[in-house]
Amino acid sequence: MTHSLDVITYGEAMAMFVAADTGALSDVAHFTKRAAGAELNVATGLARLGFKVGWMSRVGDDSFGRFVRGVLEQEGIDAQCVETDPRYPTGFQLKSKTDDGSDPAVEYFRRGSAASHLSIGDFKRGYVLGARHLHLSGVAPAISSTSLELAFLLAREMREAGRTISFDPNLRPTLWGSEAEMVATLNELARFADWVLPGVNEGRILTGSDDPELIARFYLERGARGVIVKLGAEGAYFETNTGERGHVQAQRVENVVDTVGAGDGFAVGVVSALLEGRTLPQAVARGNRIGALAVQVIGDSEGLPTRAELDALEAHDAHDRSPAQAAA
Repeated sequence: MTHSLDVITYGEAMAMFVAADTGALSDVAHFTKRAAGAELNVATGLARLGFKVGWMSRVGDDSFGRFVRGVLEQEGIDAQCVETDPRYPTGFQLKSKTDDGSDPAVEYFRRGSAASHLSIGDFKRGYVLGARHLHLSGVAPAISSTSLELAFLLAREMREAGRTISFDPNLRPTLWGSEAEMVATLNELARFADWVLPGVNEGRILTGSDDPELIARFYLERGARGVIVKLGAEGAYFETNTGERGHVQAQRVENVVDTVGAGDGFAVGVVSALLEGRTLPQAVARGNRIGALAVQVIGDSEGLPTRAELDALEAHDAHDRSPAQAAA
């Protein structure tokens, strides 16, 4: 079957103002404007690697909404399913600057945003099923009850059509009514996924264990084909329903600039490699690489590489490995 898109995803994009100086956000006078949003970051990374990507959302009829549309056009992301809603605004956020590798402070201004009014009415079946892969995160389902309904509809339709699905829990506890609701809902959504990509701390919340093998087993027993548990500086653990398992070392990073977006970069690496037919260890290694690139720059997506940049990095790695390592 010929697909019009390689990947479809949906979520909320916001204008993001990144502090020019370190310190409390209340004391910062100058900011740089960028675009932010977990699913948009993944869409951007995949588009830069040459995949045909569609992104579904709603933006306001305002300057921030026009800014988001400009970013989509610049990155080559298909926006046929991005609606302009004149009733509600586009959200935005403020992000602090850190110089010690710690997580920056982020303040969100998204309540009542246009994207929070996403619903099953935004579902265009022909467009969605024209994609061969669906990527979901736990952020978009958390922004409203109607957006949550859309997430489950997308997952069911793509699963029934035989498409593949990846799911990054990407926990945002403040967006949920309770932790119990978050855990139950996201674990139910994960049942539709072929590939589940939790961080080890997320796994502890979602499964009750911080053992990567037990986290993986939890989702494998619920129908996943494979689980990749992100371990931060220790790399990642993977396991499949066929018994393949292993650990992939992290990419060494000398200077961590901004940790936000690392998980989205990891998803870009894994999903892109799997869609190319790479092995799971190769996919995890690419996830580690792109995640490492993401934390070395200010901004959520600025470190995501183009295809030429990624090819050069992977060729350099292959050249540097010894014959014994290459055969491993």
